[in-house]
Formats: sequence, structure tokens, C-alpha cells
Amino acid sequence: MTNGVVRDVPNLILRAEGLALFAVATVAYAEVGASWGLFALLILAPDLFMLGYLRNPRLGAMLYNLGHTTVVPFALIGLGLVLAHQAMLAVGLIWLAHVGMDRMAGYGLKYSDAFKHTHLSALSGAQ
Repeated sequence: MTNGVVRDVPNLILRAEGLALFAVATVAYAEVGASWGLFALLILAPDLFMLGYLRNPRLGAMLYNLGHTTVVPFALIGLGLVLAHQAMLAVGLIWLAHVGMDRMAGYGLKYSDAFKHTHLSALSGAQ
């Protein structure tokens, strides 16, 4: 690990987990029978959490990480199941698919020092 970045085989494993998360959430979404138009509309919605960076990097990282942790969409999915609320379940699955997609691509949780400094990579330009 360098600068808080997971590298080598552990990084590949975490990216493979992202692929698995994306695939399982997408298959589960298909099983729910919700609209693929909704999926297309919302798949990038969690990236709106990066708007906190307009204020400052600390707030940006905090909000981005809130929108890119698996805890929140899993809670939404759980509530959707308990309450038999299909829309809540669908949104949670889309959100989870987004998190998986990002992790698969190497976009990890952010450190507050630089937008491009994540737990999976120090993307070009990050220090």
C-alpha cells in the first residue's frame, strides 16, 4: 500500500468484487422487473454527491464517500424488501450497481487531500 492506496493483487481482488457487485445488483434489478429506463436515468445519479467538492475537498470527499459506500444502498434495499416497496428496492439496486461499476473501474473512496486520491488508486494528477 502506498499513500493509502491498495495495489497489486489486493487491488485486482477489490476490482473483481466491484464487478461482482455490479453484476449481482444488475441481475437482481432485472428480477425485480423495474424499468430499464429508470436504470439508465439513475445509474450515474450517485455521482451528484461529488458536488460537495464545489465547497471544499473535505466536504466533497465526505459526501462522495457517503454516496459511494455500499451501506446506504443496502439499507435502502433492505427497507424496500421489508416494506414491499418496489421503487425503493429498484433505486437501491441501481445505486449498488453504480458503486460496483465505480469500484470495478478503480474509482474508490476518496481521501480529503485530492479528488483523484482514492483507496484504489492515485489517479493521474493526485498527490
